[in-house]
Amino acid sequence: MMNHYFLLFLMLTLTVGCADRKTKTTSNENVETTSISAYNGTASITQGIATTISEAIYSCERGRKTDVGKITSTDQKEWIVPAETNYTNSEFPFAADLFNSCEGITYKTAEEALSHYDESNSIVIDQEGDLYTAYIFADNYFEMYVNGIPVGKDKVPFTEFNSSIVRFKAKKPFTVAMKLVDWEEHLGVGCEANRGKPFHAGDGGMVAVIKDAQNNIIAATDENWKAQTFYTAPIVDLGCVSEEGNYRYSKNCSTEGGQDGSSFYALHWEVPTDWMKTDFDDSNWPNATTFSNRTIGVDNKPSYTNFTSIFDDSKKDAQFIWSTNVVLDNEVLVRYIVN
Repeated sequence: MMNHYFLLFLMLTLTVGCADRKTKTTSNENVETTSISAYNGTASITQGIATTISEAIYSCERGRKTDVGKITSTDQKEWIVPAETNYTNSEFPFAADLFNSCEGITYKTAEEALSHYDESNSIVIDQEGDLYTAYIFADNYFEMYVNGIPVGKDKVPFTEFNSSIVRFKAKKPFTVAMKLVDWEEHLGVGCEANRGKPFHAGDGGMVAVIKDAQNNIIAATDENWKAQTFYTAPIVDLGCVSEEGNYRYSKNCSTEGGQDGSSFYALHWEVPTDWMKTDFDDSNWPNATTFSNRTIGVDNKPSYTNFTSIFDDSKKDAQFIWSTNVVLDNEVLVRYIVN
């Protein structure tokens, strides 16, 4: 009889133990997402991977594949991801290279880069205006307007990391407006393979310095710029996002990513058609959030470190800016008036 009870106890113990092991989760398992009903904001919601519509719009030997996709939201709107850009628009001028290892351009100083600059590439906003030079490092891509006129776009949409020069003639005051895009490998969910995870949330960040013909800094990115997000991903829990007026917050959302992001959500807001114009009202946009060099991770990137005399000038240290979430916000518009 004692042996009978012992065998029964042993079988129950093994059964419970096996059940416990089956319910344990590991970092390799899929991330569980919440239902769409958890969201009550103003964005359109998409879930999963977008359909690729353009492959390799730019090719760099050591860079990530740069594709463009399309995805339909639950309200039946179509969205281009990571953003609708002018990269393939021949009428939108490319910026000149400050540093571009994809094309073998590895200038050590801004002076060296400027010595190779073709002045015919300068954009004239006002014929009687003054000449200004903008130095830009964007993670990953930018398009720049002055008074609503295109003055330069990034040559490298994704990686390797590059930096750029934009020259233009304008009269003060003038309005700088930029579209910033954190590109993505997994279209529609804001992710790339990184740090041991196939679906790792990438981060953004942009720094810019504008100088006059006398080499004086007349503007630099800081918290006084305006910044608004229009595409946020990946989102696992739709209840983590919040809005206060025109402020779109995802600070309570996870940035961990995972092994399988095919069920991740994304939030999309429509971009105003006149966002780059001088008379566009950005008064209800949030001010830009600033980030340190360390947070953005530029201390090992020569496209930045070769030019710290510009970006980290002791008299006017330009700050990396973005919207409130430099990891999850993937399409950001920024504006600033130079007086």
